[in-house]
Amino acid sequence: MPTAFSYLQNIQQLEKRKGGYYYLQVEAQLVDQLPKGRSTRLICEIDRTVSYSCGLNHLGDGNYFIIIATKYLKKIGKELGDEAHFKLSLDPNPLGVEIPEVLLELLEQEPQAKRTFDQITDGKKRSLIYQIKPLKNVDRQVEVALDFLEKETAKINKRKK
Repeated sequence: MPTAFSYLQNIQQLEKRKGGYYYLQVEAQLVDQLPKGRSTRLICEIDRTVSYSCGLNHLGDGNYFIIIATKYLKKIGKELGDEAHFKLSLDPNPLGVEIPEVLLELLEQEPQAKRTFDQITDGKKRSLIYQIKPLKNVDRQVEVALDFLEKETAKINKRKK
């Protein structure tokens, strides 16, 4: 599998009822070559100006797309219909986001929390990280993380029954 893919493509937009996101399309044949298929985390670089971690979303016709945030469009000076050069490469971090120190410490000190964290999907791990990241209070971060992981533990135990 190549380590990076490059394309020249017009920026598109989903219908408002489907979110209205600006996006770049990724062909199904390319996604089939990725190590984790559509679950592979990627780095998207657009016009050699912006670079960000992203995931693939299903377009509905068998192909996929990568969302382009409006702030990135402004930064590259592009809008709907403009042509953009984009490069996709594998994200070395399978989560696509750094694990906060507070969470790392918690997982080291709480074996049950660590077991649960290791069992949940990368998507749920990201969800947890995004919930605690904006919190300034360390005690609140720990509280939210423990609550999240306790709920996930209950779901895991329920599935085992």
